[in-house]
Amino acid sequence: MSKELEARFEDLKSRVFEESPPSFDLQKPLITVGTATCGLAQGARDVVLALRDAAQKMALDVEVKEVGCLGHCYAEPLVTVKMPGLAPYLYSKVTPVKAELILRYFVRDGDPFLDFVMGSLEPDEIMPLVWELPRFFYEKRIIMEHCGLIDPENLGDYLAIGGYQGLVKALSIEPEEIIQRVEEARLRGRGGAGFPTALKWRICRANANGSAVVICNGDEGDPGAYMDRAVMESNPHQVLEGLAIAARAVGANTAYVYVRAEYPLAARRMRKAVMEATRVGLLGPSILGTEMALEVKVFEGSGAFVCGEETALIASIQGERGMPRPRPPFPAERGLWGRPTLVNNVKTLALIPKILVKGPQFFSTIGTPSSKGTMVFSVVGKCEQAGLVEVPMGTTLRQLVFDICGGIPEGRSFKGVQIGGPSGGCVPATLSDIPIDYEALRDAGAMMGSGGIVVLDEDDCMVEVARFFLEFTQGESCGKCTFCRIGTKQLLEILGDVTKGVATKEDLNLLQQLALDVRDGSLCNLGSTAPNPVLTTLRYFLDEYMAHIEEKRCPALQCRDLIAYYIVPEKCAAGCDACVGTCPTEAIYTMKTRKKAVDQEKCVKCGECMRACPPEYRAVVRISPTRDVPPPQAPPAEDGKPEKIG
Repeated sequence: MSKELEARFEDLKSRVFEESPPSFDLQKPLITVGTATCGLAQGARDVVLALRDAAQKMALDVEVKEVGCLGHCYAEPLVTVKMPGLAPYLYSKVTPVKAELILRYFVRDGDPFLDFVMGSLEPDEIMPLVWELPRFFYEKRIIMEHCGLIDPENLGDYLAIGGYQGLVKALSIEPEEIIQRVEEARLRGRGGAGFPTALKWRICRANANGSAVVICNGDEGDPGAYMDRAVMESNPHQVLEGLAIAARAVGANTAYVYVRAEYPLAARRMRKAVMEATRVGLLGPSILGTEMALEVKVFEGSGAFVCGEETALIASIQGERGMPRPRPPFPAERGLWGRPTLVNNVKTLALIPKILVKGPQFFSTIGTPSSKGTMVFSVVGKCEQAGLVEVPMGTTLRQLVFDICGGIPEGRSFKGVQIGGPSGGCVPATLSDIPIDYEALRDAGAMMGSGGIVVLDEDDCMVEVARFFLEFTQGESCGKCTFCRIGTKQLLEILGDVTKGVATKEDLNLLQQLALDVRDGSLCNLGSTAPNPVLTTLRYFLDEYMAHIEEKRCPALQCRDLIAYYIVPEKCAAGCDACVGTCPTEAIYTMKTRKKAVDQEKCVKCGECMRACPPEYRAVVRISPTRDVPPPQAPPAEDGKPEKIG
């Protein structure tokens, strides 16, 4: 690193710190509130306002800062209190009333309110046994190291934790050396396919001739996945720094951050970060006084899932309909407006500054022999502690679901996970001990994808799971190639017949063959991976398909055409009308005994009656009529119909 460049950077930091001092350098109580999308959805904005209002009324000299997502999305709104001389204490599910109590008892009176403390983020004398949250014990945070801890809209915060040091290092060495270090780290793309990052960079640089473009792919369309969104909302400058380093490596002077229009907060924070970095000279016409220039634009996509594929994304930026095109030529050879174009995922770019600052060996010593480093997963579905997790490659599914995310609620049994987004595969509980890396998941019939994981339990029908995800990918098909456009539609119709109990064994054979044809014949990865849920459920859960076909029943009691709801008279409390008011079709009537029964002709099997029935009764049952004997409903009348009074 040249001394002159380092001096310019230190001068820049001094100027930024004067304008916006780092929040954690203040010598007074600091309270942070997670205001990423997950926190805001749970009322974090009201908590911020309540804290500031209460602090003013109590005349407390306290700093209230908004930060991003810490990953504990199940516990939002999250509030962290850092008192001078003490570790930061984390409070979960904070309400405006609870926020005022924290200020009064902890900040004003010195009582940390331990009954409400979720944990401590650092070792602490007051809480020596529970200082570290269990999730953090298993995690190794690189991408998310500072997410939820710094103000994403304060450039001073990012500079204070070492931000843009990687860019300074990149400016002081040759572009080929940057690529060499990324290659030594053995980084693979975090967008899904796991293509070697350095190889893609080298191809782009070889074709650049000073005209290359770099694109950050933040088009995250997987249902239940929000890793990229959280990173952009929580630490946008880390993404921008990685983008600038990539531009330096391939010789680009133009860059785009492609963000879904459904992510307004991420787009706003990325735009603000671009403006701030450009204003102080970390982006723009002459970065830190060097010859490198980089103009960064934030582009909002229109929401098509297929635009996550890089050629469709490029078409979208060009103002065209987002549709994939055949490759070669690859975007790294000829992409945006015919220029060599490097497309990297948000998480891939966020790792680049860490590799340059800490060295490639720091990264390459983490993970498995073929899959290095860490991966961020969004874990949703049937688990106690849903949220974001960053773990080393090679962590097992069992560790992820049980040790990190708290296991399955209410003692239900673990059935498996759907991993890799809607085009991923379903991995059964029997394979819980396989390591999470690219090769192991591929061998299991699944894929890493962008990191979305849906946890499934005994109440999930695997046929319906396959149908649900295929319905999504079929609806998102751009329609360009026949296998994807028509093949996925036919697959969806066969799965629909299975869930209705009208399919045959011959239909299963057709389902299998057609899934393979769609996989092998589709143009882009959306089509070629769309059959994965079908193929993996046929592979691991064939018994559930056979139950639907041969026995006309759904083992998980989820498929509406194969189930019915009944009310057990012995358990029903006379006079209780909890189920009556929730039934949307007025299918529940009252018998002369004042107990309730279900008119099966009117019942649409929505399950609202079961949810409304008080837990002390549990009178509503869900059964498979073709297998289970329904309980009696009411004494028959002379006309053969149950007697009822309403």
